[in-house]
Amino acid sequence: MLAFYGLILSTTESPSADFCSQILNSCVMPGFPKTIKTNDPGVLKAARHSVERFNNCTNDTFLFKESHISRALVQIVKGLKYMLDVEIGRTTCRKINHPSLDDCDFQTNHTLKQTLSCYSEVWVIPWLQRVKVTVLHCR
Repeated sequence: MLAFYGLILSTTESPSADFCSQILNSCVMPGFPKTIKTNDPGVLKAARHSVERFNNCTNDTFLFKESHISRALVQIVKGLKYMLDVEIGRTTCRKINHPSLDDCDFQTNHTLKQTLSCYSEVWVIPWLQRVKVTVLHCR
């Protein structure tokens, strides 16, 4: 008997060609990152947590917000781990006012406009209502 992704295969019987094809073409790989749509609600929330973490870690006068998510992966761990490639841009909102980022427009002033490319990993544990940005690299 062989165990394969939680399936037990008998070595004395030949599995059908259709069965083997289903196993080999299956995208179910526990613990492996999987591409997810960039407009998925979980991805959008993870991106917002990333940019909020960025804003809390910088001395910039203005808030940044996510402008484009170019790639998103999700991995099932103890919860969900989102891995994102996100562009963030400087807004017209100052940090001292603490407005909602949804109400902030991007800078149009050439001297103040700034865009950064970021990679972030966000760990979400829904049953504990916990979100943690574990990796954030911006350049």
